[in-house]
Amino acid sequence: MGSRREKAALPRAITGLNAPELAVSDVTGKPLSLSDLKGSVVFVNFWATWCDPCREEMPSLQKLYNRFRDQKGFRMVTILYRDDYGKAAEYLKKNGFDFPVFVDNRRTTARSYGVTGVPETYIVDKNGVLKDKVIGPADWMSAQAMAQIAELLKQ
Repeated sequence: MGSRREKAALPRAITGLNAPELAVSDVTGKPLSLSDLKGSVVFVNFWATWCDPCREEMPSLQKLYNRFRDQKGFRMVTILYRDDYGKAAEYLKKNGFDFPVFVDNRRTTARSYGVTGVPETYIVDKNGVLKDKVIGPADWMSAQAMAQIAELLKQ
């Protein structure tokens, strides 16, 4: 009975509600939380090098990052999921990807977001509300994706 209560108590990423907190760190161990990013549109993407659909969407992730990287109020947080950071860093360098990558060592963030596989992407508005959840690979340079992020940045 206690385990059911524990599962029910776990936060889940539900569109329209406050996004779960991030408990990730960069490669140097510096922690990052969603509250650190308050006032920014936050693009959260869980991925892994062993995931073919993740590798398929990487070029559009990089283009999205290039498009908005200098825009005040936009933050991309890609989170390595069940993968080795060294392997990921090598893969990113080899393919010319330079978007920020964070680690979720205890899988706390993946659990709080309810990640069941990768890629999974969550778009959080400036107030910390989850606006969109995309399961599977996406074309992040599509007109729809660009318009959605541009609109959130205006708010």
